Amino acid sequence: MNLFNVFTLKKFDKGVYILTTFKTLSSWQKNVGAFLLSQFLTGITSMTVQYSIIWYLTEQTHSAKVLSYATLIGMLPMILLSPFAGTYVDRWNKKLLLIVPDVVAAVVAAGLSIVILMTGHVSIWVVYLALFIRAVAQTFQMPTIQSIIPTITPEAHLTKVNGQFGMIQSANMIVAPALGAFLFTIVSVQYLLLLDVLGAVLGICMLQFVKIPKVDAAAKNEVAKAHPVKTVVSDMLTGVQLLTKNKGLWISLVIGSISTLFIMPIASLYPLMTLDYFKASIGQVGLVEVCYSVGMLTGGLIISVFGNWKNRMIPFMLSYISLGIVMILSGLLQPSKFGFMLFVGLTFITGVGVPFFDTLLMAMIQQSYENENLGKVMGVTMSILSLPGPIGLIVFGPLADTVGVNRVFLICGVAVFLCAPVNWAFKSAREYDVNLQSNKKTSNTKT
Repeated sequence: MNLFNVFTLKKFDKGVYILTTFKTLSSWQKNVGAFLLSQFLTGITSMTVQYSIIWYLTEQTHSAKVLSYATLIGMLPMILLSPFAGTYVDRWNKKLLLIVPDVVAAVVAAGLSIVILMTGHVSIWVVYLALFIRAVAQTFQMPTIQSIIPTITPEAHLTKVNGQFGMIQSANMIVAPALGAFLFTIVSVQYLLLLDVLGAVLGICMLQFVKIPKVDAAAKNEVAKAHPVKTVVSDMLTGVQLLTKNKGLWISLVIGSISTLFIMPIASLYPLMTLDYFKASIGQVGLVEVCYSVGMLTGGLIISVFGNWKNRMIPFMLSYISLGIVMILSGLLQPSKFGFMLFVGLTFITGVGVPFFDTLLMAMIQQSYENENLGKVMGVTMSILSLPGPIGLIVFGPLADTVGVNRVFLICGVAVFLCAPVNWAFKSAREYDVNLQSNKKTSNTKT
């Protein structure tokens, strides 16, 4: 059977969707499909291992502080290194920038597995160290992925392909919690860690079928070698300058960054909300994560099918409203079986709203800059979006241990809800995408 003989959805003039084989698609669709499949293969195993580690910490400590610190450690490399990673994304071989982090993560997982096998246990600080090294390796991946997508995708299909990438991430997040919860109950953590090795091998093999345009950066590389520090700082400042010049986009990015201050602690506290507040089991933690991921898959599907909106800022800002309301309602639930059922349903709605923030913002950024500068811009973007997260974790993690995790959901929900009217108040922000698409059409017409 041909490796690419897999089924996908194709839209025809009458709006009818039918199944068609991969080999009937155009060359760019095949290339994008192979790329997305490679990210699914590496992502599913990596996320399964990540969930297992978090559940291990939850089961062993029952501490919001420990979970917050684990999330914080995983985020620090993204915040500190993303602006610097972006400059190398624009210069280095992008395929290698995807492969090397997978290899590093696999080696770390294998090493941690050996430590547990030899000692019979694992200290929390060892888990923290493993999470940190994995995060350092993965810091290079997201700017790389976001810079690759517009180089292998026609501009008219960019929003939809970003939606499909969101679906891939959601599919990973659907399978990973369920698989992790199941394996966590029957397999020791040291053997679960080895899934990372399998995922790295499969993903790297799949990447060999992906054609990624090479960037001619020979001259820039010579300058970078001669003045490495100066070049990295200069590129980072260039990324900041490019972002701030687009006032409406910059305002939306800053407000999105502020929302992270409240969204990130909630993301880290879902297992504790399930286990401690609702007195549920590890299996039900997996159920919550699956429902969240099914919601994300649904949101990504909506974007990939209906993503050609004339003003993407409207659904983008509506995501703040939906996320805020759901968090508020979650914080008001009673710790009962019926309350838990409602919590699961609300978690699904949360998942639906998330891609409308991530995917639409990334698509607007990708269309706003030339490919040669996307690495710099994406590196700075990832850092800005991640920066408030640790502050939120430091504040709201211990606060959850003091006032209760449900009250933290309530507080953060109100704050996220308010991001929508604040963003809408700026004319340059609410009209940014309308102007962007109008300028693109004008430019294409002249061309």
